[in-house]
Amino acid sequence: MEARKEYFSSSRLDGENETWKQIPQINNDLLAPLHQFSGKYWALIAFLSLVVAAGAAAWIYQIETGIGQTHLHLPIYWGIYIASFVYWIGVSHSGTFISGVLRLSHAEWRRPITRISELMTLFSIVVAALFIFIHLGRVWRFYYLIPYPNQREIWPNFRSPLMWDATAIFTYAVSSTIYLYLPLIPDFALARDRMSGWRRPLYGLLSVGWSGTQIQWRWLLMAVRIVSILIVLVMVSVHSIVGFDFAVALVPGWHSTVMAPYFVVGAVHSGVAMVAVGLYLARRYNRLDRYIGLEHFDKLGKIMIAITLSWGYLYFVDRLVTWYGKTPEEMEVIDSLFYGQYASVQWFMVFCNFIYPIVALSVPSYRTWPLGMMLVGLIINIGMYLERIMIIVPGLGHPRLHYAWTRYFPSWVELTILSASFAFFALIYLLAAKFVPLISIWEEKEGRIHGAK
Repeated sequence: MEARKEYFSSSRLDGENETWKQIPQINNDLLAPLHQFSGKYWALIAFLSLVVAAGAAAWIYQIETGIGQTHLHLPIYWGIYIASFVYWIGVSHSGTFISGVLRLSHAEWRRPITRISELMTLFSIVVAALFIFIHLGRVWRFYYLIPYPNQREIWPNFRSPLMWDATAIFTYAVSSTIYLYLPLIPDFALARDRMSGWRRPLYGLLSVGWSGTQIQWRWLLMAVRIVSILIVLVMVSVHSIVGFDFAVALVPGWHSTVMAPYFVVGAVHSGVAMVAVGLYLARRYNRLDRYIGLEHFDKLGKIMIAITLSWGYLYFVDRLVTWYGKTPEEMEVIDSLFYGQYASVQWFMVFCNFIYPIVALSVPSYRTWPLGMMLVGLIINIGMYLERIMIIVPGLGHPRLHYAWTRYFPSWVELTILSASFAFFALIYLLAAKFVPLISIWEEKEGRIHGAK
């Protein structure tokens, strides 16, 4: 026990004396949110729980009465369920990109925001996985999506892109859980030594006997470095597979070789924007101003500019290739997007994803305005969700046979489940924020020491 306390006070952090004096304050500040439960917090938990319960009731109603309770119909057999699946997979790229890429590039400013983004990754994967089951009309036959060996090779269909979605989701969920858990071990040990009640033995179990010895640190840092490399590769492959769901089909507007990189960049676009939202909320309501500074918003804004430009370029390339080919059925989709029935939604999506972020984030003073960064993050996520809708619906609604053209608008069942998905994400994040420090304590200490040397 004394060895553990020595680590958390000064060992391994051999910096200046002034930095040593900050360590107890860092421990207290970053563990304080785990003890604070206000009435507003419980009221928000209760409200989100009611919304989630409403969504669960709507899903049960859909299972009992059939998928016909949605407004899905031929040829539009994908709707907001699949759009939500793609969207939440995109949000899951937040932690992978912010934490993994910046950790590998040794960007010191990443330290206060890695844990916030890593939690987003895990919870958004959980929500995305739910939409796979929600979209299934006969959910009890979910095993058709699992790539288990079979002699007849009829089910599951190994050529189905949806089967590879299940494989990608499982792989990404496991790797993201490992990537989140490894840096948490020292913080769990700190909470074990400072907490009381029922959480103390649980933290002791999760800290797996951590005592802060030199060999433990060496193995932990090596494991984090290896998993960081792997998680970035998994990030690219997972959303490439999601893009292939569309690219391998002959649906007008989908059959494009740019889909894989377009989906990856779009996923990073929505994920980093969601990090900006989480960063503001964590700073504002957990009193973390000393740790999440204006410079973090500024650097995050610069990254968002680069991602916005990349997304705009790939979006332009995708539309340009279609326009240049002049295939009649493809041009019908383009016309409906830019001049027809979907034009208002399409141009609003372009405004949210490209025009507003570029104009706002190009102003240096805007990037250091935390509330403004949260607003631009929300606007980008609204635009990215609409972008997923605009990929799916117009293409399916304009098949090659003109007499089959149709429209789609979600039913109350679909909208209720959609609202519940956002509430569920917020609910599990708020609950986790009272169990897991939102800022990596040992990484914050390490950063302060590097800055003092």
